[in-house]
Amino acid sequence: MRSLLFVPGDSEKKLEKGFQSGADVVIVDLEDSVAPANKAAARDIAASFIVARRQESRCAVYVRVNDLSTGLTDDDLRGIMRAAPDGIMLPKSNSGADVTHLSAKLRVHEAENGLADGSTRIIPLITETAAGVLAAGTYQPSPRLAGLTWGAEDLSAAVGARTARDGNGLYTDVFCLARTLTILAASSAETVAIDTVFPNFRDLDAFRQECIEAERDGFTAKMAIHPAQVPVINEVFTPSSEAVAHSQAVVDAFAAAGNPGVVAIGGKMYDRPHLRLAERLLARAVKAG
Repeated sequence: MRSLLFVPGDSEKKLEKGFQSGADVVIVDLEDSVAPANKAAARDIAASFIVARRQESRCAVYVRVNDLSTGLTDDDLRGIMRAAPDGIMLPKSNSGADVTHLSAKLRVHEAENGLADGSTRIIPLITETAAGVLAAGTYQPSPRLAGLTWGAEDLSAAVGARTARDGNGLYTDVFCLARTLTILAASSAETVAIDTVFPNFRDLDAFRQECIEAERDGFTAKMAIHPAQVPVINEVFTPSSEAVAHSQAVVDAFAAAGNPGVVAIGGKMYDRPHLRLAERLLARAVKAG
């Protein structure tokens, strides 16, 4: 999983483009991109489209439902679970308890729709509220947990920040903290860290740079709001052949030396953290194909 593309659930035209975008995951959105008056229609359109077209695409299909405080989550699940999505994205998740709450709901809907217990994964958006940011460390390893991601726009509204970025396009301190906590929370929960969206989809140069910095810092995937962003994400978050060769050399050196604490490669010392990093990169390369 490298690229996750949001697509409004009430537009068959946009759903079609999303499924053909080359994204690893299409996130069918029932939340922010759907007007309140269109929620019911979006559930029907999205479920029917997923059932009819998912076999024609290699992407995984997640559905972003409305958050637990809205009173709409149950209606969303009731409308969408007949389509057997691969996962649910939970917005405005305030803590690990919200994932547990959603998991309990999913067990009921899985049973009602003849789906295997635990088959529907969950990706929570963990920084869209102040409470969510402060509770980032409460997420625990779980077979349902497919990753953790963060959001700046809703957090900006929640805390009253006029903008999430400074005049140079860099995140201000509050949002840097949310971003950092997402990486640490994902590591603690033994899952992947997914970077947030880049709203200016026309500025692909700035977008590429943000992808590069995200991959550098430990994110292994990024969300997109436009199909044009997908190829950039897939390129940047796919380990290069040089990185794969170097990581394989590190793994081979440790194996050849009998798995010691430290090995020397090309005049440089490598210890166990270097081995773990190499193994993680090779695992990502395998998943990326």
